Amino acid sequence: MAMPEYPTALGASSPDKITLLGHDLAQDVMGTVSFGELAFWLASQRRPTKGETRVFEAVLAALADHGFTPTAIVTRLTYLSAPDSVQGALAAGLLGGGSRFLGVTEDCGRFLHDVLRGVQLPLDEQGWDALALETVAAQRGARRLVPGLGHHVHKDGDPRTPRLFQIAREEDLFGPHLSLFEAIGRVHPRILGKTLPLNGAGVCGAALADLGLPLELLRGFALLARTAGLIGQLAEELHNPVANDIFLSVDLNNTSVPPDPHLDTGGSHG
Repeated sequence: MAMPEYPTALGASSPDKITLLGHDLAQDVMGTVSFGELAFWLASQRRPTKGETRVFEAVLAALADHGFTPTAIVTRLTYLSAPDSVQGALAAGLLGGGSRFLGVTEDCGRFLHDVLRGVQLPLDEQGWDALALETVAAQRGARRLVPGLGHHVHKDGDPRTPRLFQIAREEDLFGPHLSLFEAIGRVHPRILGKTLPLNGAGVCGAALADLGLPLELLRGFALLARTAGLIGQLAEELHNPVANDIFLSVDLNNTSVPPDPHLDTGGSHG
């Protein structure tokens, strides 16, 4: 009876050799290919250019850590509760990557890609501004937010955004997603009546989309970057712990109140 075959262009092992992406892992990859370059290569199954690697690794750096975000706090608290489970602490932080933190990278990339469907390129700056005005107006009319617009801390401008714009331009990789995102930054005050920053997670999504990486994996790249940051959070927690203080600040300061009848969900009875 013939054994089934499971073809893969990724990793495969024999008794004396490991092959990765068609190359000898030990001889051709280890010590030669950077981790960022390899991550891009694995996801796209094509080796990135130096410029693509630079932009991609800039995105990873931008998303690695951003302070005591919920993902960092829950990682530290999970480690406090289960110090025997580093994997559990890291997983807890990564599971918090959603529509408010980290997930914006994918949301913005997908949003820009959807807007660009059917648009005749190239556009000049006036054309990008017109498209951006139409886009923001449509979102406001539908009472939907524009992904990547606004930040709870960097209200006067996210420092990651102009830097990533600069790097993409230097590498001639400033494509239509970044162009539309930049135009949204220019024109949105005309529609919204206020100026909001283009945030780092959003510009990362635009940059990744311009690199041609799968839209379905954009959140995965954000999580890849944040994994490094969460390892850093745990490393700091080992030497300068704060998780117990965070826990006690809640545990010792909670206040008992009567049950809230509004929390009754009206489920079935009897």
